[in-house]
Amino acid sequence: MRRFTHISARTIEEAVSALRRYGDRANIIAGGTDLLGKMKDEILPRYPEAIIDIKTIPGLDFIKKERGMLRIGALTRLEDIGKEPMIKSKYTALAQAANRTGSPHLREMGTIGGNICQDIRCWYYRNPNNRFPCLRKGGGRCYAIDGDNRYHSIFGGSVEGGCYAVHPSDTAPALIALNAKIMTSQRMINTEDFFQVDVLKTTVLDADEIVREIHVPEPSNGTRSAFLKFAIRKSIDFPIVNCAAMITSSAGKVSAARICLNAVFVKPYRAVRAEETIAGKAIDETTAEVAGISAMSEAKPLEHNRYIVQIGKTLVKRAVLACK
Repeated sequence: MRRFTHISARTIEEAVSALRRYGDRANIIAGGTDLLGKMKDEILPRYPEAIIDIKTIPGLDFIKKERGMLRIGALTRLEDIGKEPMIKSKYTALAQAANRTGSPHLREMGTIGGNICQDIRCWYYRNPNNRFPCLRKGGGRCYAIDGDNRYHSIFGGSVEGGCYAVHPSDTAPALIALNAKIMTSQRMINTEDFFQVDVLKTTVLDADEIVREIHVPEPSNGTRSAFLKFAIRKSIDFPIVNCAAMITSSAGKVSAARICLNAVFVKPYRAVRAEETIAGKAIDETTAEVAGISAMSEAKPLEHNRYIVQIGKTLVKRAVLACK
C-alpha cells in the first residue's frame, strides 16, 4: 500500500471538517472490510491522500429502542445486530441479513454503516491496478455489456452509457423492506432514497456527509419479515440474489407489503409489482408464486445472466411464504 495520512476523528464534526479539507482525496474508514481491499489492489483511478477513521468517535456503536423506534449506530457491528434478541424477534429480516453477510470474521469487523455504503463488486471495476477504466470510474464504457456479465444487472443499467454493476449489500434490502431511515450528519433519508449510481458513488451522501445511525419503526401487529439469500458459497460470498420482505396481514389477508431485492440491479430493487399482486389476498403457494413472477416481470437479462431471473422468482416466493 502507498503512504497516506491517517486521521483518528474524535467527533462527527472533526471527521466532517477533515472531509471538507481533503475533499475527494479522502475516504472514511470504519471496519475497513471494503476500503482496505480497494487500496491494496489500487482499483481506483486515484489513491486517497487521507483516511479518516471514525471508529475513534464514541457513541456510534449501539442498539436502542426508544418510543417505538429501533435505533442502530452506524458503527454497530453486523455480528451484534444478527445476535440481538429484540432484532431477531421483531425485525427478523434485518437479523437474518446481518447473519448472512460475509464470514463470521468479517461480521465481527464490518459495520452496518459500512455495509450500506460499500462499493460495487463488478470484476471489471475491481480489477487490480485500474486495468479497466469503466464508467463508474469516469471512463469510457461498461465492459460487462459485451463481456462476462454473469453477475450483473437483470433490470438494465444506469450512468450515462449504461453501467450494469449491481449493488451487493445484504442489509440494504432488509432496511428498505422494514421502511427504515438513515440519519446522517446533515439530514434524515429514507433508505429507499439513499442509494445512487454515479462515478465513484453508490449513495446520495455529500462529500462531507457521514452516516450516524439508522432508525427502524416498530412493525405493526400482524407483521412478519424475512430475508433470503442465494450465493455460491453460503458462508462468505456476496449475493447472486437476495430478497427481504415485510408483510402485514389482517383477517388472514395481506394489508401491507414491502419487498426488496438486491444484487439484481444497480441499486436495491423494490418489487412494487409483487407487492401489488399479493395485496388483499391470503398468502399461499399460488399467491407467493405469482408474486415471484410479478417481481421479475420487467427483467431484461444480459447474455450470460438469464439464470438470475428464476432465482429471483424463487426467493420472492419463499420470502413471501416465510411471512405467512
